[in-house]
Amino acid sequence: MRKKFTPHLGLCILLDLVGCASYIFPVLGEVSDVIWAPIAAIIYYRMFKGPLGTFGSMFTFIEELFPGSDVLPSFTLGWLIQYAFNRSKGVSTVNASK
Repeated sequence: MRKKFTPHLGLCILLDLVGCASYIFPVLGEVSDVIWAPIAAIIYYRMFKGPLGTFGSMFTFIEELFPGSDVLPSFTLGWLIQYAFNRSKGVSTVNASK
C-alpha cells in the first residue's frame, strides 16, 4: 500500500481562519485579501499538489479576491476531499505531524 501525504487538518483550519481574518478590519480587510489571495493559492498548490492542488489553488485565489466569499473553508474542504478520496482508494495517508 502506497503512502500519500495529507496535510494536517489543524493546519488547514488555521489557514482558513487567516483567510477570514479580513473581516476584523472592514476596509483594510479587502486590501489584505488582495495580498492573501496569491499567497493562499501558492500554499494550497504546494500542500495538495496534483489535480486537486491545481483546481483548488485557482478556486482559493478567486474565493479570496471576491468580497464576502472568505467564509468558504477552502483548505478544510481540500483536506476533506483528499482524505475521503484516499480512504476510498485504500491509500494510507501520512499527516504532516507525524
